[in-house]
Amino acid sequence: MDKIDRESLIKTIDGFNNKRIAVIGDVILDKYVFGKVRRISPEAPVPVLEIENEKTTFGGAGNVANNISELGAKCYLVSVIGRDDTASELISLLNEKKNIDTGYIVQSNDQKTIKKTRIVAEHQQIVRVDREIKFSYSQSIKNKFISSIDSVIKNGIDAIILSDYGKGVLSKEIINYSIVVANKNGIPIFVDPKIEHFFSYKKITSMTPNIMEAFAGMRMIESREQSDIENIGRKILRELSLKSLIITQSEQGMTVFDNFKKSLKITHIPTNAKEVYDVTGAGDTVISVLALGYSVSKDILLSSVISNYAAGIVVGKLGTATASVNEIKEAIKNENSYSNTGKV
Repeated sequence: MDKIDRESLIKTIDGFNNKRIAVIGDVILDKYVFGKVRRISPEAPVPVLEIENEKTTFGGAGNVANNISELGAKCYLVSVIGRDDTASELISLLNEKKNIDTGYIVQSNDQKTIKKTRIVAEHQQIVRVDREIKFSYSQSIKNKFISSIDSVIKNGIDAIILSDYGKGVLSKEIINYSIVVANKNGIPIFVDPKIEHFFSYKKITSMTPNIMEAFAGMRMIESREQSDIENIGRKILRELSLKSLIITQSEQGMTVFDNFKKSLKITHIPTNAKEVYDVTGAGDTVISVLALGYSVSKDILLSSVISNYAAGIVVGKLGTATASVNEIKEAIKNENSYSNTGKV
C-alpha cells in the first residue's frame, strides 16, 4: 500500500470548512442524567441515583449533523419529527449550532419526537429510558419529505449521508429515492446502515457497518476472523454493487474495501484509541468524517484513516461526543507511526 503522509491528511482536514453535507435520517433527542449511587432502594433491589447534573443533546442523524458542524462544514439536516415539546427542544438545540441548517426538517402532528434518557452513575450507564413510537408516513408528510430532499440537492451539496437508526424515517422507498437522486446528480452518498434495510443500500459510494451488522445484514454467522471479514466484505461489495465499504471492528480498528477502479484493494487500519470510555456515537463520527474526507480528497482510504483517528478520540469521551479539527490534527501529529495502515 502506498504510504499516506501527514501532509495529505492535514491538507484534507483543512478542506472540511468549505464543504456542504446533507444528512438524511432519524433525529433523536438524547438526555443524560449523571449522579452517584450510594445505596439500594428499600422499595426494590435497585440502585438509588443521587442526581448531580443533566445534559441534553441530539442523537441519531442529529449527532451526525453535530459532528459535521463541529468540523467546520455546513450541514443540512433532512428529517421528520413531531410537533411537540421534545421537537421544540431539539430544534432549539440544533439552531444553536451555526453550521446546522434545520430548514429542511419536516414536522408532523401525527408523529412523536424520539427521546432517549440515559442514567449514568460513576461513568457507568445503568439504565436507558426510551420514549418513541416508530414512524409511519402519511402521504402528505412523505411528499413534504421528498420535496425537502429535492430542495437540499438543488442547494448544491458535496455529499449525502443516510443516517439510518431504524426509527422509520428512512423507509425503503425513501432510501431508494435518495440513492437514485444522488447518483443522478453525481453526488457521493454514504450510509450508516441498519440490518433490516441492508439490501436497499445498492449502488452507493460507501457503507460503514460494524462486524455484527455486516454479517447479520448478509444473513451469515458472525466471525471475528480477519479472513472471514474480508470474505463478507467482498460478498457485500458484489451483491450491493458498492464502490467501497468500511467494516468497523471496535478495538481492532477497521477494514477498508476500495473498489472504485473495479480492482479491489483491501486495507486494515488498526485502532488509534488510547482509552475507551464510551462507544456511543462512534459510528456517527466515522460516517461524518468519511464523507467529509472523501468530498475533499476523493480518496476513500485516506478518508478512512482520518475517520479512524476521529473515532479513536470520541470513544475516549463519555456520552455522545464529537472530535474537533484540532484534536484530529494533534492525534495525527503525535502518532509515531502515522502511516499505520497495512495491506491485509
